Amino acid sequence: MNTYFTTQRHDELRSEVRAFAEAEVRPRIPKMEASRTVQYELSRLIARQGWIGVTISPEYGGMGLGHLAKTIIIEELGRVSGAMGAMVQASQLGVAKIVHFGNEDQKKTWLPAIADGSCLPTIAVTEPQSGGHVLGMTASAVRDGDDYILNGRKVFVGNSHVGDVHGVVVRTGPGSTGLSAFLVESDRPGFSLGPHRPAMGLHGFSFGELVFEDCRVPADNLLGAEGDGLAVAYSSSILYGRPNLTAVSLGIHQALIEETASFVAQQQRYGKPLAELLPIKLKVGQMQSRLMTARLAAYHAAHLLDQGLPCDAELMNAKLINVEYALDSARNAMEVHAACGLFPDRPVERYLRDAHHIFAPAGTSDVQLLRLGEVALGAAKGQWSERLAAPVVGATAGS
Repeated sequence: MNTYFTTQRHDELRSEVRAFAEAEVRPRIPKMEASRTVQYELSRLIARQGWIGVTISPEYGGMGLGHLAKTIIIEELGRVSGAMGAMVQASQLGVAKIVHFGNEDQKKTWLPAIADGSCLPTIAVTEPQSGGHVLGMTASAVRDGDDYILNGRKVFVGNSHVGDVHGVVVRTGPGSTGLSAFLVESDRPGFSLGPHRPAMGLHGFSFGELVFEDCRVPADNLLGAEGDGLAVAYSSSILYGRPNLTAVSLGIHQALIEETASFVAQQQRYGKPLAELLPIKLKVGQMQSRLMTARLAAYHAAHLLDQGLPCDAELMNAKLINVEYALDSARNAMEVHAACGLFPDRPVERYLRDAHHIFAPAGTSDVQLLRLGEVALGAAKGQWSERLAAPVVGATAGS
């Protein structure tokens, strides 16, 4: 798939991930859909491919290929399974907090393990009563000698049930400077998981509840300094969360096009394939146009991030466009399939369900529009991409 932004290395990576997804993930989908249980073994198998470390520097055992390569990995997995695309995006979201805020000891401890697939990280911010209002959180950490004691609950944590180390943002004081982030290993006393709750879509992916009851964590597990929690949460969401979720939407969108094109080529109406009917061509053409525009927005934003250029607005816009366009195309696909799309023997109903899961995380479409409105009005409050992004060596277009 040639684009202005991709290189031969990107194309090779796409082929590698696609071949894996077709061979290892697609055959498991019927069981994933039927059981609706967390895919522990498949998640570990994917992690062992080294793809969770795509943005981790080779110094720590990672691939060092940057955000566009990350987009391609998630897109190709999402094309076959939105659940496994979501699993990888959530893990790579968990990478951000350590890359940007971890000290050298924390990086040496965790990044090589993440890169080789022996450790799956998460990030835990959202709470039941505060939702996306980060400053409304009440989960707390209190200093006790050389430790902190954590209490509270986190919900909608991507990879909750397969994660090995959780990046948890909790309150250590009042106001916006009273949030701090900690690395909490999943085997610590006082840490537990809520029961896995199957949802509408993304069957096989876990995004559940973490519970902390007098969970004692060493002070050495503090990410950055006390008071850096808001920065950890916001930067991870903007620099990783938005482009990661963009990539999941893009993969689902690609699958919708492929499935619909195959369906209309096979189905006969009035003595000829559906694909030859003008109204069908128009719908499929509209889906293709949306996909091309969505991919351009996604790749452009990731490319800017890899160049170390300010691109918060582009990341917001890419998430907005990809989510909304994938949902629009999912509706078109269902309209074209008609009653045939309602049964699980065709995957279009799964794509529709999975696409809805990408709407809320890292900000709903209204949140993206509000922030883009601030950009237009000159009221934006700085850019995380300008503060934290660094150019990726060897990942520029045409190299």
